[in-house]
Amino acid sequence: MARQFLYKGKTLEELQKMSIEEFAKLTTSRVRRTLLRGLSERQKKLLIDLKKYPEKFHRTHERDMIVLPEMVGKRIGVHNGKEFVPVIITEQMIGHRLGEFALTRQRVKHSGPGVGATRGSKHVPLK
Repeated sequence: MARQFLYKGKTLEELQKMSIEEFAKLTTSRVRRTLLRGLSERQKKLLIDLKKYPEKFHRTHERDMIVLPEMVGKRIGVHNGKEFVPVIITEQMIGHRLGEFALTRQRVKHSGPGVGATRGSKHVPLK
């Protein structure tokens, strides 16, 4: 039997019926403050586009956008500074920010040292 998702005791269907102000009361203080101050114009446009074109892959630079219950199941490309990282919104992401799921720094993969990497590499033999 699959466990039903609950966020602060509310099911996903109950969360999706709530307004943003009602949802804000369930969140942490930092998220609540952001939501109660209101969304920016670009964030509002993203929400409208998500409702208007639910199947489309939406690309955005809005890394500080809070994941709202109405965004669950949508495919969003979040910009990490270089490219758009595809993110599929799940229930567990509610209340987090989009930028948390598109990392800006990658693991450094070092190889052998190149020319000019050390003082010894400046030596050029005559023969």
